[in-house]
Amino acid sequence: MTQPLAHVKLDILSDPICPWCYIGKTHLDRALADAPDHPFVVEWHPFQLNPDMPEGGMDRRAYLETKFGGKDNAVKVYAQIADHAREAGVEINFEAMQRTPNTINAHRLIHWAGLEAKQSAIVDALFQAYFVDGKDIGDTKVLADLAEHVGMEHAVVEKLLEGDSDIEEIRSRDAHSRKMGVNSVPTFIIANQHVVPGAQQPELWAQVIADIRSQLSEPAQSAENSEPNGSTH
Repeated sequence: MTQPLAHVKLDILSDPICPWCYIGKTHLDRALADAPDHPFVVEWHPFQLNPDMPEGGMDRRAYLETKFGGKDNAVKVYAQIADHAREAGVEINFEAMQRTPNTINAHRLIHWAGLEAKQSAIVDALFQAYFVDGKDIGDTKVLADLAEHVGMEHAVVEKLLEGDSDIEEIRSRDAHSRKMGVNSVPTFIIANQHVVPGAQQPELWAQVIADIRSQLSEPAQSAENSEPNGSTH
């Protein structure tokens, strides 16, 4: 019988409007599902792709053309994303996405969900809402509805979103990550030591899990072999 592994922290820096984060989570989730005894304890952290985005967001087409230097470049970039999404079995409904939101409130919601052990569920819900359903995840009513969907209190979340609770903490955490050298997402940090950038394939995560299993089993085996009077008999 396989013994449960010791816990290893997996910190993920992400933004819920980042398509590579959506694809990367899908890959990671597949690997974790194939290794139910994996050691990871996952925590999601804020990183805004557009920290200077107006509070109400902006028209998506205008945003993309500005970001990528014109319509042609935007089309090329998103054609590549569409190819990777298809390969990952991820649905992205580009036509439904009309606005690019400011994600500060979405990050607040992810933070609060973590206090209730619902982070993964709310991250999934945000990706679904934005990339598939075309919802404005900068809208506080949309966010409160998503919170309720994953089992959080609608009225409590709505009231929190009306105020400025934790906004400065979220911005501070985002700024700290940038100071530490993070400049793109998704970024995965294993055991506060090893950085894995980008939307990695499930096979890479399977290898990482296997390597961690091996490392964690070595001390246990050493301990067994050093039992008093029991090393060779």
